[in-house]
Amino acid sequence: MIAAFGFSQKSEINLDNIKKEIADQESEFYYQKMLFKYQGMPKSIDSLEAQHLYYGRTFLEKTVSTSDDEFKKLLKNFHRKNYQEAITKTRDLLSKDPTNLDLLMIMLQCYDKQQDVKNFSYYLSQFKLLTSAILDSGDGKSEESAYLVNSVGDEYILINVIQIPRQASRSSKPATGGMFDIWENNNTKTYIKVIYNDF
Repeated sequence: MIAAFGFSQKSEINLDNIKKEIADQESEFYYQKMLFKYQGMPKSIDSLEAQHLYYGRTFLEKTVSTSDDEFKKLLKNFHRKNYQEAITKTRDLLSKDPTNLDLLMIMLQCYDKQQDVKNFSYYLSQFKLLTSAILDSGDGKSEESAYLVNSVGDEYILINVIQIPRQASRSSKPATGGMFDIWENNNTKTYIKVIYNDF
């Protein structure tokens, strides 16, 4: 469903700096200011803003979790193919947590099932922005250049985007500020670091 992504230049992710910038109302990366652009004109967001939007979510007080009751309810609607109800519930949760990749993925699948090209394209622009921020965080070829993700859920979305096959084996090891997952298939390893939210 998701087309190939263009890879741009990799850049070092400074989480401490992002945490300061998104909270500073004078900063060009102030979170609420960027959200306005992201929701109204997603295609106008540049790669640095996308990084601040994606990794900045780690520092927000209120986000939606896949373990929340409301999230579980919308998943039930989705699995029952009640797509319109799932869209309504997902839109409500996205108003609270607009950069949630799990919610965006559900929205894309619902609109894909409904063959609603206009809405699918809108949410695909947002989804691509955020996943491009992950792709720009590294190349996944070593611990030093691992892809950086906010959660295990985002890791599995990334795996689908970069098309790591289902038969790949996974091993894990502790890392500073997170955990490395190493995915191996046909002697090729892909390194993904999941951030611990302990800032």
